Amino acid sequence: MLKKMLFHWKSWWKSVYKQNHFVLKLGFSVLLVGLAFRLLFSRSDVISEVQETPFVQKTLFSPPPVSFSLPEVADQIGPEEQAGTCNLFIGDWIPDPDGPVYTNETCKFIEDHQNCMKNGRPDNGYLYWRWNPRNCKLPRFNPLKFLQFMRNKTWALIGDSISRNHVQSFLCVLSKVEEAVEVYHDKEYRSRRWLFPSYNFIVSVIWSPFLAKADIFEDYNGVSTSEIELHIDKLDTSWTDQFKDFDFMIFASGEWYVKTAIYYENDTVLGCHYCPKKNFTELGFNFAYRKVLGNVFNYILSSNHKGMIFFRTATPHHFENGEWFSGGSCKRTKPAKEGNFSLSEVNKILHEIELEEIGKATAKASEKGLNLKLFDVTSLSLMRPDGHPGPYRHFHPFAKDENAKVINDCLHWCLPGPIDAWNDMLMEMVLNGQ
Repeated sequence: MLKKMLFHWKSWWKSVYKQNHFVLKLGFSVLLVGLAFRLLFSRSDVISEVQETPFVQKTLFSPPPVSFSLPEVADQIGPEEQAGTCNLFIGDWIPDPDGPVYTNETCKFIEDHQNCMKNGRPDNGYLYWRWNPRNCKLPRFNPLKFLQFMRNKTWALIGDSISRNHVQSFLCVLSKVEEAVEVYHDKEYRSRRWLFPSYNFIVSVIWSPFLAKADIFEDYNGVSTSEIELHIDKLDTSWTDQFKDFDFMIFASGEWYVKTAIYYENDTVLGCHYCPKKNFTELGFNFAYRKVLGNVFNYILSSNHKGMIFFRTATPHHFENGEWFSGGSCKRTKPAKEGNFSLSEVNKILHEIELEEIGKATAKASEKGLNLKLFDVTSLSLMRPDGHPGPYRHFHPFAKDENAKVINDCLHWCLPGPIDAWNDMLMEMVLNGQ
C-alpha cells in the first residue's frame, strides 16, 4: 500500500540515483532551499499563540534556477482506499445539523487566537460539518465512556502549536463530563498538565516542535537573534524523561523543520538548512526531518512501551492570494471538495517522509508487540479551508476600521471546529482498535 501511495517514487529515485548521484543530490538540495524559503514565510508559526517566527537574514537569498524537477506526486498523498476496508482517514465532510458539542461559552480552555466566535467571526456554517469515513461508521466522541476507559491513565500530546490547538479541543469535549484542573504549566505556558480528579486521568501537552534537542533563540514575541541549533542525534529530554510515565501519546512535528537551522551531530556542525551567509553544507530540511523521525521511532521501538502511541501527520495551511506576510487570507465558509486544494511541494515532502518512516516503524512495532499507529489527518484537513481563524485570531479586527489590514491565521483551527473530528477518530482507534 505504501509503495502505491508514493507513486513509484523509490523505483524512480533508484534509476536516477545510479545515473548521477552527485548531480542529483546537489540539485535536489538546492531545490529544497528554494521551496523551504517560500515556506519560511508561509508556514511560520508567527500566527500561533506565541509568535514563533523563523530567523531571516537581512539580505534575502534566491537560489539559482536548476534543471531538476521533483517526481510526480499526487496532490493529496494519503492512505489508500480499498473497497470494503475501514480506513478512518478517507472520507468526506458531510452536513451535521447538530453542530458542535461545546461552544466558546461552555469551554474555558479555548485560547484567544482560536476563539473565533468570541473574536467576532460573522459566519457559523463551518461548525455544522462532520467527518464521515467512506467505509466506516464513526460515532461521536463519548466523553463519559472515554473517561471511564481512561481511569488511572495518562495521555500526552507532544509537538508544536498544532498539538496545543488539539489539546484545547480534547479538554473541551472531555469537560462536558468533568472540568479538568490544571496542575502544571511551564513559564511560557507551552507545556501544561491537567487532571480529571474523579477519574485520576491526566492529560499533558509537551512543547517539543522538533522532537529533538534544539536551541531556539526567540523571545516571547518571536523575535529571533540567531539561527536555530538543532542536534539531530539527540532527542528532546522534555519528552524522553517522561516517556515511561504516559500510557497514550500523540507525537507530531514537521512545521518547524522549514525554518533556518544549523544541524549538529556529536556536538559538531554537520551542515544547515538555508544559511547562505554561513560556510556550511546545505543539507535541506528533509534530511533533518527524516533523521530525527528515524531516531524517534527507534527510541519507541526499543522502549518496550505497553500503551498506545500515535504519530500525527502535519496539517496543511490554506492561504490564498498571498502568504501571511503578503495579504494571504482564508475567507471560505464551506469545506472544499476533494481535489480542490493541493498540498504545497514542501508539504508533500514532509508527508512523504512521515509515511515512509512510520511505515517502516509500524512494521517493526508489530513484530515486537508494540502498539504504534499512524494518525493521518493531512487529507481530511486539506478539505477544510473554512476552519481557520483567518483575521479572527484577533478580537473584532474590523471593529474600528472595516478595511483594516490584519495578519490572517490560515494554519491553526477555530474552536469549536474541524479539529474536533480528530477526537472522534482517536476514540474509535483506542476503544475499537481501528
